[in-house]
Amino acid sequence: MSVRELANTEAMAEALKEEMARDSSIFIVGEDLVSHGGIFGQFAGLPQAFPGRLIDTPISETAIVGAGLGAAITGMRPFVDLHFADFVTTAMDDIANQAAKIRYMFGGQVKVPLVIWAPDGGGFGAAAQHSQSLEAWFLHTPGLKVVVPCFPYDVKGLIKTALRDDDPILFFMHKKAFAHKGPVPEEEYLIPLGKADCKREGTDATVITYSRMVLHSLMAAEVLEKEGVSIEIIDLRTLWPMDWEAIARSVTKTNKAIVAHEACITGGAGAEIASRIQEGLFDWLDAPVVRVGGPRVPIPFSPPLENFVVPGPSSIVEAVHRLLGKKGAES
Repeated sequence: MSVRELANTEAMAEALKEEMARDSSIFIVGEDLVSHGGIFGQFAGLPQAFPGRLIDTPISETAIVGAGLGAAITGMRPFVDLHFADFVTTAMDDIANQAAKIRYMFGGQVKVPLVIWAPDGGGFGAAAQHSQSLEAWFLHTPGLKVVVPCFPYDVKGLIKTALRDDDPILFFMHKKAFAHKGPVPEEEYLIPLGKADCKREGTDATVITYSRMVLHSLMAAEVLEKEGVSIEIIDLRTLWPMDWEAIARSVTKTNKAIVAHEACITGGAGAEIASRIQEGLFDWLDAPVVRVGGPRVPIPFSPPLENFVVPGPSSIVEAVHRLLGKKGAES
């Protein structure tokens, strides 16, 4: 199998190119697609390769998502670009009250093959309205699928799968991970939704995570390894469907669990995962589940303040120390 190193944006563009060549019903709709190739360069080359199938719109997320939803229920497979995940708020009725419910309310007679791509996360000094992680809203909404990859291999395989799925999907990608590079096969492959991946095996504790926090967890693992601590890292890749079997397999192996995400810890996806672990794996736990997440504050514009509130590798290290009863690296 031939493998190259691609950035996440390159893996995304390649997946879109392959799927658009395969299926003429796929098109991309959003702002600044043709003139700029997407504000992050994620659609570079696609307007030339597929004339008329990338549609620039006015600045109205309500119109963009509404157009995508209408196209999806009439037989097309739209890929909606939201610029920033924060802008889901202006299209919330279309997403949570329409797209999520149409297939159910029509008794399965109508499919909704709609992919909403939403760049999320902090770290750019983009302030409170352009730096949020809002995936828990959609995990809470029946009828939606939620995808949260971190690595280029996963991004490509999951975009291809998402474009072939018949349900509405929120596809979150962390802006700070766009440039992250990794091996991607040239050959065709798909990654099923609801299939987690063990990014690092370990014995002392399990870290269950997703999106950019996978990278932070891997960095933390290197620090902890020098202390003689071995952590296993489970990259969920999708929040719904969720790979409970992978979580259970790892937690019953290490007997300790940490759930980590960048989003606000209050009501976050970690709370759901921690509850499921407590309910289903209580007898296997040697200690309470520990959660890592952001504080319940808006993301500050100030870089020092933003760095303070957005969890990073040190947050994982500190959580592992707490879980194992250590006071610091001297242990």
